[in-house]
Amino acid sequence: QVQLVESGGASVQAGGSLRLSCAASGSTYSLSCMGWFRQAPGKRREAVARIASDGNTGIAESVKGRFTISKEHANTLILQMNNLKPEDTAMYYCAAGVGAYCYLGEAFFSIWGQGTQVTVSS
Repeated sequence: QVQLVESGGASVQAGGSLRLSCAASGSTYSLSCMGWFRQAPGKRREAVARIASDGNTGIAESVKGRFTISKEHANTLILQMNNLKPEDTAMYYCAAGVGAYCYLGEAFFSIWGQGTQVTVSS
């Protein structure tokens, strides 16, 4: 049993930075994969970044070079977002998976947080 709680969403100007956090609690030892997704109005949810239990990371091409994913103190997932653009505006979700595979797609995640809103103005 795992619970995920996101924080750090805010309204910022283009070019700014935000640091999103996801606090995981419960049976976190069972997690093989953690990641970030986002969904903007009128668009489908897309994978942003993921990190496997061995530390391997994957970043979506749309944010590569601007966003980084990492883990902090074992139970906290971080998404560092730099050089934010208006098109980054979305609800950002933390997610976790317990399966054998960890890839950049929703199929590999079964546990979801409630989301945190990121708004980037021009």
